[in-house]
Amino acid sequence: MSCELEDLGYGEFFASSRQGLGLDGYAVARVIAEHRGAYKVKNPAGVYLAEVTGRHMFTAQSREDYPAVGDWVAITEMDAESAIINGVLRRKTILQRKYSGQLEAQVIATNIDVAFIVESIDRDYNLNRLERYMAIARDGGIEPVVVLNKIDLIPLEELDLKTAQVRARLGDVDFVQSSAFLAEGLDGISSRISRGNTYCFLGSSGVGKSSLINRLLGGEVIRIEDISRHTGRGRHTTTAREMYFLAGGGIVIDNPGMREIGMTGSHAGIRDVFAEVAALSHACRFKDCTHMREPGCAVREAVTNGELDEAAILNYARLKKEAEYYEMSSLEKKNKDRQFGKFVKRAKKQLKEFKEFEQ
Repeated sequence: MSCELEDLGYGEFFASSRQGLGLDGYAVARVIAEHRGAYKVKNPAGVYLAEVTGRHMFTAQSREDYPAVGDWVAITEMDAESAIINGVLRRKTILQRKYSGQLEAQVIATNIDVAFIVESIDRDYNLNRLERYMAIARDGGIEPVVVLNKIDLIPLEELDLKTAQVRARLGDVDFVQSSAFLAEGLDGISSRISRGNTYCFLGSSGVGKSSLINRLLGGEVIRIEDISRHTGRGRHTTTAREMYFLAGGGIVIDNPGMREIGMTGSHAGIRDVFAEVAALSHACRFKDCTHMREPGCAVREAVTNGELDEAAILNYARLKKEAEYYEMSSLEKKNKDRQFGKFVKRAKKQLKEFKEFEQ
């Protein structure tokens, strides 16, 4: 099926970035999958297996400097199936997370317009997790839409109760109820998808992300093993991010289920998700109020009056602490790198002076 760059999500933002980076002379393509250091990229001319140049590897400061699914890259076509990546265009939005034992953030995907945050409505239903996903989405400039999936697994009365909980806890967040098994609620998702825009599906393993995408694609494009009606789980084989193109023109990214979704320096996203807490905190007696037990805390007063959910405040404090810890650790790493750089520079200078002295 033929396509234009605009059908792949290309627009003025990326055209300006391409020009600013001096990459006008190269063709551009979009990264649609990543496979162990090689990238599958797509443009109107075709699909290529591409690698970054040695120069790019040498100058990259961190993993974030490498291409990710969703990126626009400047390429040189080597033949009909392979290409070289000469540069990565500036990112419009970015979705990233931190996970245990790693200081650097992991880029999940880039240049996304909307993140469908999929939560199974059965026994894995977790409002804290939804707030966490929403915070990293909004921090990256991405609009979140909550998808309460597998509604066929619980009675209608329980569904109404959980829907009310979502509305009370998450405010005016956009959300959809769906069942991939019964093909219910798909119109609610597809109506939010438009040509040339990019959407990713986020959520834990087994919540039904791949099943929903298959329904939107109109076939079993992503292989999924049989769904257990006892557990409601369909054990899928998604092990890497990959981009798919809908007949209606939308672009969707399937993500592997994530057990960990640690916060980076996501203060803006946390403020957006917990806007009411952020607004009330200005009325607290102490500027650095933690909203736990300090006197004169406007947030605690709102909890006491039943205006705010205690669980939401605890989750807010947890996410904020994670973000602060990441920022502190990242700053320490930068300082160590800077000190090591000065040490190397000083050692080279001393070595040069020593060689000159010997002569």
